[in-house]
Amino acid sequence: MQDILIYSDSLTWGIIPHTRQRLNFSQRWPGVFETFMNSHGSDIKVLENCLNGRRTVWSDPYKEGRDGSQGFAQVLEMHAPLALVVIMLGTNDFQVTHDNNAWMSAQGMLKLVNIVRSAPIEPGMPVPKIMIVAPPLMQEPKGPLVKKFAGALPRSAGLAAELQAIAEAQHCYFFDAATVTSSSSVDGIHLDLQQHQVLGEAIASALLSFNYFT
Repeated sequence: MQDILIYSDSLTWGIIPHTRQRLNFSQRWPGVFETFMNSHGSDIKVLENCLNGRRTVWSDPYKEGRDGSQGFAQVLEMHAPLALVVIMLGTNDFQVTHDNNAWMSAQGMLKLVNIVRSAPIEPGMPVPKIMIVAPPLMQEPKGPLVKKFAGALPRSAGLAAELQAIAEAQHCYFFDAATVTSSSSVDGIHLDLQQHQVLGEAIASALLSFNYFT
């Protein structure tokens, strides 16, 4: 069995739009991903490390621990050996507290890639492969998220292309979630139950096509 770490935010944590409730593991895309992979001959276990509000490299002035680069090396050390690290972050980089654009968010992702490759894992353990997942395109935020994501839509434009450029330059796997799903029409940011199902299966299918075990 090989372990796969998924490092992400509330889109993967499985928050149910317009609630503070959470989908269960089998409903969240990491659970769907694990089931699909194992049903197609891959003996893997998914380890989730997903935090609501997590950015790539920026702090939240109102909540502690939202800078995804802080403590990431220790998470990798904790779970080693890992076959693969899947990172889906970026949405929260465009909260109103940050004046970021897509290029800046992608540079945050680059920092995370470098952390994976330099984490203090035990001697002889493999450096995991990396898959960057561009999050689904956000829509106009609705409800409680309107103020939090004010102005986010134009600032996030082009994120997938910037992340793909990082993935290609760094020899990482890449998947654009927007090719298979949108964000929820309920709040404009998160994922609905069916969207989790579609995304989990699509990422697994893409990874199998990359022959990542070889």
